[in-house]
Amino acid sequence: MDAVIVTGGSSGLGAAVVDAVVKAGGRPFVIDRQPPRDGVEWIECDLADTRAAERATAELIERAGGSIDGVVTAAGMDVPGALADVPGETWDRIVAIDLLATAAVIRAALPALKQSHGGVVTVSSTLGVKAVSDATAYCAAKFGVVGFTRALAAELAGQVNVTLLIPGGMRTKFFDERDDRYKPGPDAILNDPANVAAAILFALSQPAGCAVRELVVAAEQESSYP
Repeated sequence: MDAVIVTGGSSGLGAAVVDAVVKAGGRPFVIDRQPPRDGVEWIECDLADTRAAERATAELIERAGGSIDGVVTAAGMDVPGALADVPGETWDRIVAIDLLATAAVIRAALPALKQSHGGVVTVSSTLGVKAVSDATAYCAAKFGVVGFTRALAAELAGQVNVTLLIPGGMRTKFFDERDDRYKPGPDAILNDPANVAAAILFALSQPAGCAVRELVVAAEQESSYP
C-alpha cells in the first residue's frame, strides 16, 4: 500500500487512518477544511461542495504521481435535533458531507483505483443500520452510505475492492459541539479510533481477488449495535 486519500483526515477517525497509513509506510493525502498532522499533503476543501471535492481528489491523485492505492471517506458531521428544529441548510449540509461527498470523491478517484486495482473504504455508522430519534439527516446519510457502498461493490467487483465500514461510537471530537443532551454520558463506552483505523488498513491490504465486503467495528459493549 502506498498512496491513500483520506477525507476528514485532520481529526477523529480520519486522523487515526492517516497515522496508520504513515506507520504502515504509506503516503496519506488528506481532503479537509483543517490541516492534518505535519508533513502530510492535503488540500483545503469544504466537502459539502461536491464538485470542489472532485477537483481536490483529482489534484491529489496528480500529486501522488497519477496512482493511488486507496480511498477512505472518513469525513462526517452531525447536528442532532428534531426535524422541525434543524435548519434546512444544516440538514442538507449533513447529507452532503456524509453521503454526497462520499460518492463524489470516489467517482473522481475511480480511474486511478481501477488502474491500481485499489481499495475503497466508506464510513457509515451503527446509525446507518439502526435509526434513532433526532438524527434524521445523519441516519438518512449513513443509511445512504450503506446502500451506495453495497451497490458500488457489486458494480466494481473484480476491478476495485470496496469495503463498507460500520463503526460504533468513538472517542473523538465528533461530539464536542453538541448540546449536552446529545453528548455521550460519562459512562459511555466508546472505541479508540486507532482500533477502527487498524481495521480499515486490514481491508485495504487485501490482495486482488480477496475483498472484505463489510466490517462492523465497535466497542465490545457498544449499545447502539445491534
